[in-house]
Amino acid sequence: MTIFFNYNDMTWPEVADLPRDVPLILPLGSNTDWERVAALLGNPARLGILPSFPFGFPGSGLEVELHLLAAYIDNLLQSLRDDGFTRVYALVSDRRGSKFALQKYLRDLQLPPASFQPLTIPDSAKDKVILLPIGHTEQHGFHLPLSVDTIIINAIAQGTAARVPELAYAMPVMPYGVSTHRSSFAATMNAGGRAFEDFWLGVIDTLVARGFNRFYLMSGHGGNGSFLVNIVKYAGERHRRIFCATAFLHTSGHIGGPAIEKYRTSKIGGMGHAGELETSYMLHLRPDLCHMERVVDETDFVATPNYYMDWIEGGSLIANPPWDDDTKTGAYGAGSHATAEKGRLWLEAAVEEKAVHVAEIHEQHRRREQRRNEGYGLWGKK
Repeated sequence: MTIFFNYNDMTWPEVADLPRDVPLILPLGSNTDWERVAALLGNPARLGILPSFPFGFPGSGLEVELHLLAAYIDNLLQSLRDDGFTRVYALVSDRRGSKFALQKYLRDLQLPPASFQPLTIPDSAKDKVILLPIGHTEQHGFHLPLSVDTIIINAIAQGTAARVPELAYAMPVMPYGVSTHRSSFAATMNAGGRAFEDFWLGVIDTLVARGFNRFYLMSGHGGNGSFLVNIVKYAGERHRRIFCATAFLHTSGHIGGPAIEKYRTSKIGGMGHAGELETSYMLHLRPDLCHMERVVDETDFVATPNYYMDWIEGGSLIANPPWDDDTKTGAYGAGSHATAEKGRLWLEAAVEEKAVHVAEIHEQHRRREQRRNEGYGLWGKK
């Protein structure tokens, strides 16, 4: 009898200990008959289920060009292959023949399709900011699961949409981003920077074609940041009557930053990754996935005045040295300082900050459209 487990609930040492012939499946869609899948794979002792890819594929309700989707998915599967796993599969929706359409792009497509309820975005959302939360499936030390970034940014996005429902609409969270450091510790996925940019530009293209014009790409993972900036730049030039924005992570601006300083007990260096901040969030949101008995505080980052690691990083230098230069466990920070109450307070601050951002995106779009319609500058010559 096959035991099914959720890949993103595990910590990286647990993934590192998995036999490399354990089947790992990335579903595009949901409502899968996993018993049937297991039977087709020979009823393995264990079968790992990765987070579902929420949209982008045919029949999902929000489609992009297949080659953009395939590059993204294939990079994710390659992450698992690079970690030594030999039985890695994509499981696609059965709507509109996507199983066959994707087959010419993806190398491993050997499983039956899943069923899927297409995503629907109400027409009323065309007057709102579309929130696009993007997390990641990435190692977070010994004590936190791979799903940290996804869980946190989804909570912030959903909280923002609930806080200002007349101004914002939250899309399903994307659980896969970019990790250029993925080889250092097992289990971390990587969509690839260029594939990531191309896919999300494709998402914006599709939404703009449907009449949406205000977007907020919200990241729960630091590795997404520079690529999201590029996406915003490309989108703003490609679609000149939209307003598309992003921000550095979350809980880091004019509201989140002061809230961090008010409640933190760790020193600078205690919040880089799987430290006080993210662990507090997880103790508040998903304490069942936290293993506080395994916490190892690591703050011995090679820091200089213009380059150091904390949640709100400082200094003018930007670099990307190997992670294993500065951490033995995968964590940068002091997770032992975390509490669920801090997580609650920081989540409130993050939602308040994002709600302000949403209001500013509306104001930016309104004022810019007014200028354009009045013929400001070169707009008057078009």
